[in-house]
Amino acid sequence: MLHTDGTGVPIGMLVASAQQAEVRLAEATLATMQVPGRRGRPRTRPQRLVCDRAYDSRRWRRQLRRRGSGCCIPARRLPPHTTRKRRGRPVGYQRAVYARRYIVERSFAWLLATRRIVVRWERRLEVYRGCVLLAMAMMCLKRLVQ
Repeated sequence: MLHTDGTGVPIGMLVASAQQAEVRLAEATLATMQVPGRRGRPRTRPQRLVCDRAYDSRRWRRQLRRRGSGCCIPARRLPPHTTRKRRGRPVGYQRAVYARRYIVERSFAWLLATRRIVVRWERRLEVYRGCVLLAMAMMCLKRLVQ
């Protein structure tokens, strides 16, 4: 999982096995995020978090509210053959904010340009994490040079 700022620079990352749901790893990924400020302790709470439909759950929204972070998560679509209606107030999201989610997808594309990350050759998680960190460093250096 990857957290980026508004320009696409990675600020937090978590590498885990492929058998876990992303929404369960999201809190641990937020704990890895650190944004240095002018002075004092680095910030670990984003002002707003933009996620896709996979993160649509009451529990995740409640955790974000406790952290003091805003969220922009569209509601999950129900399959067309179900007749069950969603209960409660509909969850709203700002389309203009969600439209900027392409920045995160672009960062994933930059990161996955490295073949070693796309095809996971390493068996050990620590080695794979090191490869991802190296690819992220190369991505940030490329952005600095331009």
